[in-house]
Amino acid sequence: MLALVAALTLIATHEVGQLRWIALLLVAALPAFFAPDHRIAAPLGRFAEVAITGLAAGSVAVAASTTGTVSAGFGAEAILPYLAVPLLTAALRRRPTEGAALLGVAAVAMVIGGILVGDGDKMITQAGYLAAGGQWLVTGAIVTFAADTMRQLMTPVEDKPQPYAEATRLLTQLRSVARSLPGATLDPGGISEHLLEELRAVAPGHRAAVLSASGGGRLVVLAQTGAERVDWEVTLDADSAIADAWASQQPHTASRSQARSHKGGDASSLVVPLVAGVRTIGLVILEADVASAYPKAVVARVTEVTGPAALRLEAALLFDDVRSLATNEERQRLAREIHDGVAQELVMVGYGIDNATATLPEGAEETAEELATLRGEVTRVITELRLSLFELRSEVDRNGGLAAAIAEYARTLGTSAGLRVHFTFDESTARLPAATEAELLRIAQEAITNARKHAGASNLWVTCTVDPPYAEIEVTDDGKGFADDRPDGRYGLAIMAERAERIRGRLEIRPRHPSGTTVAVVLGTSSRRDSVRDSVSAPEGE
Repeated sequence: MLALVAALTLIATHEVGQLRWIALLLVAALPAFFAPDHRIAAPLGRFAEVAITGLAAGSVAVAASTTGTVSAGFGAEAILPYLAVPLLTAALRRRPTEGAALLGVAAVAMVIGGILVGDGDKMITQAGYLAAGGQWLVTGAIVTFAADTMRQLMTPVEDKPQPYAEATRLLTQLRSVARSLPGATLDPGGISEHLLEELRAVAPGHRAAVLSASGGGRLVVLAQTGAERVDWEVTLDADSAIADAWASQQPHTASRSQARSHKGGDASSLVVPLVAGVRTIGLVILEADVASAYPKAVVARVTEVTGPAALRLEAALLFDDVRSLATNEERQRLAREIHDGVAQELVMVGYGIDNATATLPEGAEETAEELATLRGEVTRVITELRLSLFELRSEVDRNGGLAAAIAEYARTLGTSAGLRVHFTFDESTARLPAATEAELLRIAQEAITNARKHAGASNLWVTCTVDPPYAEIEVTDDGKGFADDRPDGRYGLAIMAERAERIRGRLEIRPRHPSGTTVAVVLGTSSRRDSVRDSVSAPEGE
């Protein structure tokens, strides 16, 4: 632009001396050229450019008129195009306030240049000068205030995908990725156990665990190794290396154990956060019963292993969340459909039977008995449907815990069947992962339902022991025992076995002496800590 206005100025004025304005513009442009991001120098340079251009307009117009090349002040058109440079720069940097100020300075400079330059009639009184100045001020205003709008209009509009279409696309990608993973597994527990196996080869230790967040400022144990069960400090507001590592996202070492019930003596612990991106998704804890077991070299080797593992674990946890959301949504949808569909229709059938019974003629005792039998069967089916709805809608409250959810379900079904239900709970303050608790609840529901419907029992014993990552749910009845010809057959067992396998647990079925059946699901290895059990025997119907 400087070369262009220099050429136009020479053509219009035929005076080499007028190129002094071009030299001044070159000097004024240097800050914006060499330091475009400087907060002070760059804007000052642009203000100097518009001021010089405005003043030069009057001088160039007078010189052009004197030589007779361009009359009536139109000679200002030779240098005013340079106004586009500082104004466009401010617009591209999205500084509309600065652009407006530049326009004001340019207008004032043009007025001053039109007044001060010339001996006779001032350029400010010439129509050509006013027209040229007004034209470039309007052009500058368009550049300043319409640049951002034009940029938006010229940007291709991207079609925003609909939420369900986007969800379908992402889930399809997730399915493809999951199938291509090594071992085709997205199980957080399995990945955590594999990580502990890898760490065993690079760092000494007597105890180790992988923890992840569960909400409410607490952590859950995904996997654990060691000779004894450890009650880790799982609260994030405690004064511990666990809380410090979680907050700082940096490995922390300590000269004491991170377990609440450690017996004392020499101990070293290393807590390494599992960070995916900017988010802490879990922790790895390593402990040894010796002093100074984790120098910097060992910490470096451990972090080399935990770095890649964090991404794998995050993918597994996200997949678990997606699966849990989808499962819960499907259960709620089925509950709504049953309630609004089949259940309502069966109620209408019952009303129809009642009406038919009320309008029977005298002497139709046989028909009345058949209708009464039919009415009782409809009532039974409606009761079963209501219990099924309760089962579908039952979930583990993150505040109440697994034992409370199982107790509520057993109490409700015990009331409907006249069973005397006995509860035995031994639940740690630590929690299992939400997906694991959900599967354990469904297994317990299936076992309790089978006992109510098919065992012919009078008593039901429900035992819930939770000491993460260990858990055991046991449902025992004093009914007729489990036989191959029982109506529930093997289908209910297959469902429970599939659920147990999904959480890496095992299903155990054994007879009870002198009668009855015990169904148990066991997760992990048995706890070795002493505990006080809370035993509650509920009266019949409660």
